[in-house]
Amino acid sequence: MKVNHTYGLRRAAAGTHLSRSGGLLAALFGVAAMASLSMPAVAAGAEVVNIGIPNVATDVGFFLADQEGYFKDEGIEVKFTPFPSAAGMIAPLGAGQLDVGGGAISAGFFNAVDRGINIRIVADKGADTAEYEYSTIVIRKDLVDSGKYKSLADLKGLTLAASAQGANSESQINQVLQQAGLKYEDVKVVYLSYPEMYAALKNKAIDGGVSNEPTLSSMVKDGVAVRASDKSLFPGYQTAVVFFSQSFAEKRKDVAQKFMRAYIRAVRDYNDGLQNGKFVGPKGDAVIAALTKYTAVKDPDIYRNMTPFVVNPNGTVNPKSLDTDLAFFKERKLVPDRVQLAPYLDTSFVDWAVSDLGAYKKAP
Repeated sequence: MKVNHTYGLRRAAAGTHLSRSGGLLAALFGVAAMASLSMPAVAAGAEVVNIGIPNVATDVGFFLADQEGYFKDEGIEVKFTPFPSAAGMIAPLGAGQLDVGGGAISAGFFNAVDRGINIRIVADKGADTAEYEYSTIVIRKDLVDSGKYKSLADLKGLTLAASAQGANSESQINQVLQQAGLKYEDVKVVYLSYPEMYAALKNKAIDGGVSNEPTLSSMVKDGVAVRASDKSLFPGYQTAVVFFSQSFAEKRKDVAQKFMRAYIRAVRDYNDGLQNGKFVGPKGDAVIAALTKYTAVKDPDIYRNMTPFVVNPNGTVNPKSLDTDLAFFKERKLVPDRVQLAPYLDTSFVDWAVSDLGAYKKAP
């Protein structure tokens, strides 16, 4: 597959351009206009499934299913369309222009479904655990070295970056502040893309923020920032999910089920790639190959050295985590109080796929 990316980087908060490392990270996180992908001709009789992706590491379930031929086994050919974030996928999913999407839950999703745009959360796409916390709070290293920051209680009065207003990274900041006995109003929150956060931390324009891999490892390696805590801050936190459009779920249900079967096979491969906190399991090389093949980051060492995320091998999402985000959005008046998660969480597709595939057994 040939992927043609068009990326545009803005100046960082302190007014200087991103470093070479930051520029590389920008490519991964899609700080860009929508990119176009050149796809092979669709095979005769194949069902085409249009997938919106943020073109980040958590898209690996889609990438592995394509790379390993699992979609082909189901008679499916996929077309990937990158978006800067999941927020941009909402309207195309609602209109049926996309069949599948994936990314972080945001206030925008809940407002869209409240307006009648029927999109369903159908599977896990990425999460944190105590062992694999790939998304967390980082603090400028010089603040730690000087002793100004010693613990979460020292977050008070700092300027922290989230990716956008109403993004789940805002909820992550709130959860950490609660752990420290602080309130959301005790910090100043600004909004920057992940590559911009890297540059703003380097230029001391912000004190910290929510980062994820592989940006996080690059920050630590380059001496720009450190994790805010050596303990897990977000065990079980749901960072990304898979969406189905209403038309795909209802009018093409058989294809949607086959799609999910291929996806679950792929995320089980992903789990077989995880071992001892790295991609060193039996399927680790296949995972790294997919990430370097399909994303704009072609250096496999970046993936070998980063802290991986987790994906449930049965595709199950964590509703408690999503409800925590929703409650925060309501508290900030970003989402109406009447909105609930349950009507938009559809487990029927993962249930069908797991029933067909059987119980997951991790490769030895």
